[in-house]
Amino acid sequence: MPEQLPSAALPGGTAAPPPPFTAAARPPPRPSLTVAAPLPPLPSLTVAAPPPLTAATAPLARDWHAPFPLDIRLVLAVHRRGPRDPAFRIDAAGAVWRTSLTPAGPGTLRVTARPAAAGGAAATVVSAAAWGPGAGWLLETLPAMLGADDHPESFAPVHPLLRRLALRYRGVRVGRSCRVLEALVPAILEQKVVTLEAQRAWRLLLTRFGQSPPGPAPAGMRVFPPPAFWAALPSWEWHRAGVEGVRAATIAGAARVAGRLEEIVAMTAGEADRRLRALPGIGPWTSAEVRQRACGDADAVTVGDYHLPGAVGWALAGRVVDDAGMLELLAPYPGHRYRASRLVELSGARPPRRGPRMPVRDYRAF
Repeated sequence: MPEQLPSAALPGGTAAPPPPFTAAARPPPRPSLTVAAPLPPLPSLTVAAPPPLTAATAPLARDWHAPFPLDIRLVLAVHRRGPRDPAFRIDAAGAVWRTSLTPAGPGTLRVTARPAAAGGAAATVVSAAAWGPGAGWLLETLPAMLGADDHPESFAPVHPLLRRLALRYRGVRVGRSCRVLEALVPAILEQKVVTLEAQRAWRLLLTRFGQSPPGPAPAGMRVFPPPAFWAALPSWEWHRAGVEGVRAATIAGAARVAGRLEEIVAMTAGEADRRLRALPGIGPWTSAEVRQRACGDADAVTVGDYHLPGAVGWALAGRVVDDAGMLELLAPYPGHRYRASRLVELSGARPPRRGPRMPVRDYRAF
């Protein structure tokens, strides 16, 4: 029952009517919530692409005599994220171009190779040129990137196919880029989506926000943005690139501790794996993909991949297997399990397709 207003009692028990509501008794008007002037707009985090970096007039150059056969395009191809990757190009002359945000700053690298005159097919002369603040760092780490620290000679395949592949791809080595976040961001973009969807997101993000590379890089190339950019990128820009909130949050979280992540290149494989997987959203699949490229871990077999177990099982056993079956088939190659699976990938061995392909989604339309 609604509460009644208090009033003076009248004879007979009836209540007196409330006093009339006069204009003088009206309550004062409520204060307005509007302000006199509009608030200034918040600063935007999505500015246009940074201005081009000033390029040196002449590059730094280096010739490296590798004492082994080397196929630079196959060695460096693991860093390429699709045919239109803004950080990777192969020009008409066959030279490989890469851009990188090095510890010394942005840099552009151009690499070519030829058989050594004295060593023949058993040795390779690598010629490299680099531009920008990171040019010296790129040339210094070039041998490691091309597999100078790799040891394929201890790989003793027992399967006939792997023996043939090891001879056919003698120039393929496991190199290390020593740039962890540059390997981690595209790996996270590839989590639980088809490859084309991840490559599109990578291309859109780098094209829109990457710096113009120093030097005469091919048109359309960009330099990987710094960690602070990835940590502060707002949700609508992730959406424009077709990346949902889970992957965006994983990348932002990793970027906030980028300095600690870059340290894994000097750690053992187990220590590097534990540090990577301590971050929310990073599991064994992502950890292996990063350690293969940034650390040159020849044993970092990718577990949890949609296609790899089937390819390894079909090539080595003639049947489709799961992750456990793949690890069992690769067990005879401790220290080289990634190398063995990489050779299987290069062979093109695949089981017959018996189902529809996964669709390429466009998250921007959701």
